[in-house]
Amino acid sequence: MRLHPFVFGMISLAALSSRADILGGPPATGVDATEEVIVAAPEPKYVAATLRDRIGRVWAPVFINGHGPFRLVLDTGANSTAITQSVALQVGAPILASTMRVLGVTGSSVVPSMHVESIEVGDLWLDRRRLAIVEDVFGGAEGVLGADGLSDKRITIDFTNGEIAIEYARGRTRAAGFTRIRAEIRDRHLLLFDVKVAGVRTKAMLDTGAQTTIGNESLRKVLARRFRGGAANSIVGVTLDVQEGHTFAAPPVTIGKVTVRGMRVTFADFHIFDAWDMDDEPALLIGMDVIGLLDALIIDYKHQELHLRALAAEDSGGR
Repeated sequence: MRLHPFVFGMISLAALSSRADILGGPPATGVDATEEVIVAAPEPKYVAATLRDRIGRVWAPVFINGHGPFRLVLDTGANSTAITQSVALQVGAPILASTMRVLGVTGSSVVPSMHVESIEVGDLWLDRRRLAIVEDVFGGAEGVLGADGLSDKRITIDFTNGEIAIEYARGRTRAAGFTRIRAEIRDRHLLLFDVKVAGVRTKAMLDTGAQTTIGNESLRKVLARRFRGGAANSIVGVTLDVQEGHTFAAPPVTIGKVTVRGMRVTFADFHIFDAWDMDDEPALLIGMDVIGLLDALIIDYKHQELHLRALAAEDSGGR
C-alpha cells in the first residue's frame, strides 16, 4: 500500500506559506526564483475510466487556456493546481525560468513551472496563475485541481452518481439528510474540523487527493493501548522519498453524527504534520478510503462548513 500526498508550499497543502495567489511571470529582482507549493495526491492501484476512480477520487474536467478538458483530481489538500508534463505540452505555454518547491508527506523537491492565462471548471474561473509541473504519478489523472480560488465557492460531490459541481456559495446550504460540520479554513485552503477517535478529540483535515488516511505520532501515543500488532507500510511521497509507518485498524471515529468503524490509519512522524505545525496535538489526515464511504459531500468554503450524507450502512456504523 502506497500513499502519494504532494504538497506544494506555495498556495496549497501545508501551512508553509500563506501566499494564496501567484500571478506568474519572471521573478522581480532580488526575489528568490523558487516558490513553494503544496499538493496532496496519491497513486491509485486501479483506475476506472469514469469521473471517479476505484479509490474514490473525483476527476474534474478542467480547461486550461481553453485547452482540454483535462482530468484533474479534485484535491482539497492542495493549495494550487499542478499538472503533468503531457498537459503542459498540450497547453503550449512557455516554461518559466523560476521554479516551485514541492513539499510532500515525506520530503521536498524543486520542479519547473509555467504561467497560464486561465483555468476553468464549472463556475470556477482563475486567471493568470502559475502552475507546478510534476511527475506523472496520478494513476490516470493528469494533475490535481487545488483549492486556489475556491474561497467563495461550494463544491458538491455525489459519489453515488459520480458527479461534481463547483458553484458560487451565494447562501448557506440547506440540504436535507446531511450532517453539518463546522470547519476552519487555514491558509485559505486547508479544511480543519474536530472528530473523536475512541472519545479522543482529534483535529482532522479533509484531503480528497489522498488515497489513505494517516495519523500523527501524538494520536498514536494517546491510543497506544488500543493497538495490537499492525502492519509495516512504506509511504512514498511525490518526491519519491520513502518513509516507514505502521497501519492499524483504528477505533470508531465520530464525525458529527456519522460514525466510521473499521477505519485503517497509517501512523508515522510524517513531515506534513510538522509542516502544518500539528505535531503536538492528535491529528488525522482523512483520505478517500474514508471520504469515499459517503453517499455525498458538500464543501462550503465561503461559510466554512462541511455537509456529509452517509450511506445507510455507514450511518449506522456498518462499514
